[in-house]
Amino acid sequence: MNSKLILLIVIAFISLSNTLKAQKPLFSHIYTADASAHVWPNDTSTLWLYTSHDEAGTNHHATMHDYHVFSTKDLVNWIDYGRVMAVEDVEWAVSHAWAIDAAFWKGKYYLVFCMRPKINSTDFKIGMALSDRPEGPFKNVGIVGGIEKGMDPSLFVENDKAYLLYAQSRHCYIAQLNDDFLSIKKNTLTDISEGLPQLQEGPWLHKFNNKYYLSYPGLQNDQWPEVMYYSISDSPFGPYKSGGQYIPYFEGQGGSNHGSIVKFKGKWIAFHHGNSLSGGNSYERNVLADFLYYNADGSIGTIIPNNASVSDPQKTSCVIKLEAENGLQAGGKNEIAKFDNKNQGFSGRGYVTNFKEREAYSQVLVQLAKDQNFDLYCGYESAQNTSIAILIDAFMVNGGYDNWKDIILKKTNGFEESFIATIKLKAGNNKISLMSVQGDLNIDYFLLKPIDK
Repeated sequence: MNSKLILLIVIAFISLSNTLKAQKPLFSHIYTADASAHVWPNDTSTLWLYTSHDEAGTNHHATMHDYHVFSTKDLVNWIDYGRVMAVEDVEWAVSHAWAIDAAFWKGKYYLVFCMRPKINSTDFKIGMALSDRPEGPFKNVGIVGGIEKGMDPSLFVENDKAYLLYAQSRHCYIAQLNDDFLSIKKNTLTDISEGLPQLQEGPWLHKFNNKYYLSYPGLQNDQWPEVMYYSISDSPFGPYKSGGQYIPYFEGQGGSNHGSIVKFKGKWIAFHHGNSLSGGNSYERNVLADFLYYNADGSIGTIIPNNASVSDPQKTSCVIKLEAENGLQAGGKNEIAKFDNKNQGFSGRGYVTNFKEREAYSQVLVQLAKDQNFDLYCGYESAQNTSIAILIDAFMVNGGYDNWKDIILKKTNGFEESFIATIKLKAGNNKISLMSVQGDLNIDYFLLKPIDK
């Protein structure tokens, strides 16, 4: 064998080794799991992800408390819209904010979720929440009637029909929803578990070439960890025929997995999760994404998650955008300040105003997996230069009494975005408050751009 051939073989081996390294997280600033992916029919240029959230430092899934929403237009630049709903927003729930899904139905955005109720708290109830915007926040509107108990709900909309799927005791069920999304149509609840071998939880339904594909996490030989399976049918109600595994066990996987499949700008993508971000803690997970391919016979090609995937962090970035007007529901607070939407040019649903009173403030919640530095920006409008203060929890960024320095937001012509300060945040929950010192302004949003990954 000549030296040139040997060199080519070595280069190929190195290239293959790099390709097959464990996949890195799609988002590195927060622990997320159970990603539900959608492209809404009224905006096909944007991909939306609805995720559960693992607390930093946890060792149990009982600590899952709230949900996040992300979006992208190019699979490279992402936005985290922060907390969109929490257990405390649901009067009947006590804990376990597990997997969610979303649907666009008659001009509104629905979020279906499961939590453990205050009564009979060993079971899960399925609830529904509503928003007029895809990024939320979502308001709880009640428990779905006709479902005694269930977990990991998902929604499937086709033409003028909407379906609810969920898992319970290693069975999978489907029912058609009524138009209110708060009850199921009579006599439509169906157990479709036959044809779903090794089923554990997390059903997800999508359609390809006039066939219905039901994907789910299953237990190979009834043993943990979970791997991803799929089955195919001519009808949402089955019967289904198994297609086998499409994401087998991989390096960087945790004990669980949970997936969704979506077509975005002509490419099919499989979202799921692992635990590489935490270094192997199965209760601190991270979303992953891989391109998905169909074989000529309609079967799904096997996915081996690796560093050449959709979620290569060398190619992707994520900023955190928090709308000031969302207040308590997003984990923050507006004191003295109040909601308005009279002026044009804002993002979201409106803005926060009434900062003439000294120490009126707008507060937002930032949730992180690790300590991290950010450049903090603010979207605002002001008729004059305005002095503000910034607090990170109890720490005043402006300095103490002995070294106080005003932060000045300059006069604007309508809503503009301006840099405020470089800040250091900790793993877990961080409260950022923008407080009035002198002047008046309207606050639209807070934007955090990571300095380091």
